This record gives sequence, C-alpha cells and structure tokens, in this order.
Amino acid sequence: MTPGPRTPDETAYAVWLGEAFAQAQEALAGEDVPVGAVVVDADGDVVGRGRNARERLGDPTAHAEVVALRDAAASLGAWRLDGCTLVVTLEPCVMCAGAAMAARVSRVVFAAWDAKAGACGSVWDLTRDPLSLHRVEVVGGIRERESADLLGDFFAGRRLR
Repeated sequence: MTPGPRTPDETAYAVWLGEAFAQAQEALAGEDVPVGAVVVDADGDVVGRGRNARERLGDPTAHAEVVALRDAAASLGAWRLDGCTLVVTLEPCVMCAGAAMAARVSRVVFAAWDAKAGACGSVWDLTRDPLSLHRVEVVGGIRERESADLLGDFFAGRRLR
C-alpha cells in the first residue's frame, strides 16, 4: 500500500507564505493593499498566484485569493481544486472564504488574522460552519507578525496623507 500525500507542516506553510508575500509586495508596488496569495496542489507545487488588484483593475472582486483561485483553475483546467491549499498573507474575508469553499480547496493557510473582516475564525468562521456543504481546514497565524507589519506600514502611510 502506498502512503497518501504527506500533510504539510508549518515549515512548508512558511515557505509557501514566502511566495504569497512576494505577491503582496507586487500589490504594494501597484498601490494596492499588500495582500498576496498562492494556491498549492497536493504535491506542494504552486499552481496559482494572485495579489490584490482592486485599485489597478477597478474591480471589487480582485482580491488576492480570488485572483489566485482563478489562476489555479486555469492552470489545472478545472474549477474544482480538491486537495489544494490556498495560502494568503491575510485571513480571507467572507467573499474570499466563500470562493475557497466553492472551489473545494482542502485547506486555507494564512499569516495575519483579520479582526475586522476575517471569515476563517476571527469575525466569522464560514469555512468551518457545520451547515456548509464543504468545510475547509484552517491554519492561521503563520508568519503573522510579518504580515501585520506590512499591512500596518501600508495603512499608516495612507493615514498621513
């Protein structure tokens, strides 16, 4: 009997978040809120990338998670992302948590909790609601300080203007 895919650990999550932080830096360079995301398949390969692009595209749905999920679906040729992990620098909002559930990802990993709009355990817990058709494993708080600092610096700079 061959073993199934290995469950990733915190080290793998931290590495994947490094890729998401690179996306967040690109969002920052484009004047968008610095949030980045990647979708990782069951083998640990990045199959989708995204960064906030609401300002650049004038699109209220262009959150990093949605962009990454769309990219992964295009890359894999399927909307169902079974076995995939959505990795993001900030806890997903209701829209993004719903998109992750609709895409059937297995896991959401994120850096900073979002006490204002998070939907994976802080304000709401949409991803693990027992009434949901699909529940998602959630791992939060990996590289949290790094994300909180990046977002804090971004918004502090905006408040001074």
